[in-house]
Amino acid sequence: MLPGPAAVTACLKSPGKKALLADLAHRAASIHGVDERRVFDLLLERERLGSTGIGGGIAIPHGRLAGLDRPRGLFARLGHPVDFDAIDERPVDLVFLLLAPEGAGADHLKALARVSRLLRDRALVEKLRATDKADALFALLIEPPTTTQSAA
Repeated sequence: MLPGPAAVTACLKSPGKKALLADLAHRAASIHGVDERRVFDLLLERERLGSTGIGGGIAIPHGRLAGLDRPRGLFARLGHPVDFDAIDERPVDLVFLLLAPEGAGADHLKALARVSRLLRDRALVEKLRATDKADALFALLIEPPTTTQSAA
């Protein structure tokens, strides 16, 4: 899902949720070769259905996009937390953008579940928050879990 360290941002600075989604769409366009405006519109539409802020300072904006051959990801550690209308009303500082092919169906849900499980690992989340280098964040995100994951 993450093609390399270029898909990881260590200190993204966005003043709010809409600007953050625009920044993520821009990064997705340059890294994954997708249309920036289509991604931004997709993310806004998904957020209108309900916030993808899952709690604990984490958001997983996601959606299905025509033209993709497999799920694509992008991770950002924010320089300053932003209000994301999360279920626990906590501002968000860790964001994993997930884009899946339009007809992905179960594959989209599997990828979303995988990202969710990953970000429920408290020890991993602490390490992500303590790291300010993109290559180190990438290594943390792709290494297989070595301990039992715990709920956030």
